[in-house]
Amino acid sequence: MKPEHTLGQRIAGLFASTADVGELPLTPPLSAPVATPLARRKLWHLEGKLHCPVIGTCLPLGELQRLARRFHFSAKLNDAFALHGEAVNYARERNEFSEALQKHFDQAYREPLRHFEIARSDAEVLRLWQECLGRGEVAGPLWAAVSHKHASAETRNRLYADIHMLSHQVGAGQAADTRRLTYLEREVFEQRKQRSKSLVDYARREAELRTRIDALESGEAMADCQRVRLEQLQTRLEQFESGAAMIDMGRRLMGLSLANERLLAEAERARSLEQQAAELRVALTEIRRERDDLGAERNALERLLLADGGTCADDCGECPESIASAVETGGPRRILCVGGRTQLLTQYRQLAERLGLKLSHHDGGQEEALSRLPEMIQGADAVLCPTDCVSHPAYYRLKRECKQLGKPCLLFKGAGVTSFAAALVQLHSGHATLNAASDAD
Repeated sequence: MKPEHTLGQRIAGLFASTADVGELPLTPPLSAPVATPLARRKLWHLEGKLHCPVIGTCLPLGELQRLARRFHFSAKLNDAFALHGEAVNYARERNEFSEALQKHFDQAYREPLRHFEIARSDAEVLRLWQECLGRGEVAGPLWAAVSHKHASAETRNRLYADIHMLSHQVGAGQAADTRRLTYLEREVFEQRKQRSKSLVDYARREAELRTRIDALESGEAMADCQRVRLEQLQTRLEQFESGAAMIDMGRRLMGLSLANERLLAEAERARSLEQQAAELRVALTEIRRERDDLGAERNALERLLLADGGTCADDCGECPESIASAVETGGPRRILCVGGRTQLLTQYRQLAERLGLKLSHHDGGQEEALSRLPEMIQGADAVLCPTDCVSHPAYYRLKRECKQLGKPCLLFKGAGVTSFAAALVQLHSGHATLNAASDAD
């Protein structure tokens, strides 16, 4: 069912109907008897006085403005009273507007029309109207009742009277409601102010109470901690008074002392073991290095010192035959070695003696004085010096003295036996000259 019209719309329509028909008689005149129609009455078939309340009650203002715009009413759209009067005038006759309004009422109030179809007499139509009016249903039931085919002129006059009185009651009720509404709005405003103030006071009191509760809870927690602490102290005090605590402390102290002594001994032993391990690691590294050097030297000695009775296919300069041939060419016989590895000196000498050479040695300033170098260089036919195993002062003095005395000097890298043997071959083959001594940097 379409919603009922607003209170203002109903009052405007009813008062407009009063202005249109003039003063209403206390008892509306009865029309001449009309034969019961075969179908519902159309809008333009109703008595003229019914058009005003029907349109004012059953047609919303928005729908009235839409129809007025569609059918080009002369009244302004914002003048509700003028639009209402022009619509009432058009509804008295059959025309496009009245037909459109009839169709709108039939569609908008389908449910009330279907509800009133059960009425088979004028009395039933009046009863249904009174029931709807008692429930506050006005617009739809009004259209269904005034257009009902069994509704008599007397019933339609009764409907007109009910709508007319309802307008008065609604107007008076609206005035009272307005005054009551004003009073209630003022009362609500005051209540809201009081409520806001109460809420502020409540929030403040709640915050104060929350603070006090937090303080009390904190104090209670502290009191519990103090109580537990006091009980613990009381228990310890009883133990001290009975001597049990002292005995227990003595036992614990003795156990801790013994454990401390064991830990100190273990720590000292651990430090000693760590020191020994470090020394062993260093010694192991040195032994491994010496092992690698000795292995290389052993391989070199096996190639140079062991006579295998054969000859090399190439002139490698490292075999004993190559070295012996170099010696037979009349090379130097007295060789001075400056620097090198002291632990390999015996092997240096064995190699030199095997080749018929006399080898003298100067450690390059490690233990022997550098002042002996000039004399030893002057007594030698040639000088050998491994540059990676000699001190800088000995190196530069050696070069200077050999240049001044015109002694062959061979500077080579590598203090091993193989490098020493190769240097002997190169020296005896005549590759070591004064220029070589000066440019061997």
